[in-house]
Amino acid sequence: MGKRITQIRKLSDAESFADHLARGGADLGFEPSVESGPDAPLAQPITVPLGSAGSRTVGNRLAILPMEGWDATPDGRPTEHVIRRWDRFGASGAKLIWGGEAVAVREDGRANPNQLRIGPDTVDDIATLRAGLVDRHRERFGTTDDLVVGLQLTHSGRFARPAGELAPLIAYAHPWLDRRVDATAENIVSDDDLDRLSELFVSAAELARHAGFDFVDVKSCHGYLLHELLSAVDRPGPYGGDFEGRTRFLRRTIEAIRRRVPDLGIGVRLSIFDLVPFSAGPDGTGVPEGPGDYPYAFGGDGTGLGIDLDEASRLVELLADLDVGLMCITASSPYYCPHAQRPAYFPPSDGYLPPNDPLVDVARMIDATAALKARHPDMVMVGSGYSYLQDWLPNVAQSEVRNGRVDLVGIGRMALSYHDLPADILSGTEIDRRRICRTFSDCTTGPRNGLISGCYPIDDYYKSMPIRAEVAKAKRAAEAARGGARRK
Repeated sequence: MGKRITQIRKLSDAESFADHLARGGADLGFEPSVESGPDAPLAQPITVPLGSAGSRTVGNRLAILPMEGWDATPDGRPTEHVIRRWDRFGASGAKLIWGGEAVAVREDGRANPNQLRIGPDTVDDIATLRAGLVDRHRERFGTTDDLVVGLQLTHSGRFARPAGELAPLIAYAHPWLDRRVDATAENIVSDDDLDRLSELFVSAAELARHAGFDFVDVKSCHGYLLHELLSAVDRPGPYGGDFEGRTRFLRRTIEAIRRRVPDLGIGVRLSIFDLVPFSAGPDGTGVPEGPGDYPYAFGGDGTGLGIDLDEASRLVELLADLDVGLMCITASSPYYCPHAQRPAYFPPSDGYLPPNDPLVDVARMIDATAALKARHPDMVMVGSGYSYLQDWLPNVAQSEVRNGRVDLVGIGRMALSYHDLPADILSGTEIDRRRICRTFSDCTTGPRNGLISGCYPIDDYYKSMPIRAEVAKAKRAAEAARGGARRK
């Protein structure tokens, strides 16, 4: 049986939440009341630099974070499910849409057989998807002058499943992760293929500009290929080894985008620290794997459990020199360490019970972001990891923005259950507790079992789908496999 953890939903007023924090739940900035109206901290506009494209005004301090869809067509085009999700993002009230969702630049880089893909054959469909999002925003809020929309470009690398089964392309041999995906030395991507892939990122950026996006995110997080290259300390040749080699792919790709599409903004979503992989222990609680010596964590201190932001700070400097002025901050990988960046009370079917109060993980992410922001005040940074705060997300978000510890607060899973939470926060509308994400993790359990991602417990659209029963079955089976361990 795992440790007893207080559920956030039971902390029904600001005093009880503040008391819980004071008793050691976590050290978080928290303001008992949330301001609304044009003078509120979260309502303030911010200018975001977009390199050669100049700058744009983002109308408030709330953003919608990119997630991974499992509901496009087999050839990578939007379906009605994708269109609905993007339309809701447009109507959310957030003025920065970071990437929409992960969009593969090459077929073998898709994380699943139904992930969006950008290419000459799909770009018009993706342009229509963006236009719908913008239209929904205009219909609800009257203007899009202060709305900035990006597209997240990705290659899933180690976690690629373009045909359903794992088909990993890895940056280097990893002593723990390789066995999770049945990877061998034959799966290591070659230098020549990385050269070709860099060119595809550049071509995808050109297509994104054609489709009307304000910026692209060159995704470098969550254990996918570009993030994995940052920790390729054992890889020989130009794309590994020292810091210069490990950052070469990202650097040369951004330089080429800047040359070829000078009027397109560039952002980077970055895992600023990583941890050793975790797995379920005897009672279902997450425990770290491997010994204490762990050199494969970018932003780690070598132990696999601690943080050292020096290399992440060097990378922020490098990106600033490349005229990247916009970053989205995250950590680790949801595949092997989900509690680090996606704290949850209820684990997904392939996960584990939280090793500590998830508020501790929220605080670690928020504090690491603030530490990096303090080192680089001119870099516009979007924070993540806030959804676990649930009812108290606005209170912590307001504190972080007011105190300059982050520039914008990103909303991820919460946008699936309560897409227009930003609008309610900014207007002073009472929060609808029935729509708050309670981190049931069904939006992850579905995809992990080959089903579409959505909020099955709360969103009526998904709640009414017959496949909801399959999600529930997968959760029961996973709980049984963990020995029936439960949080009471």
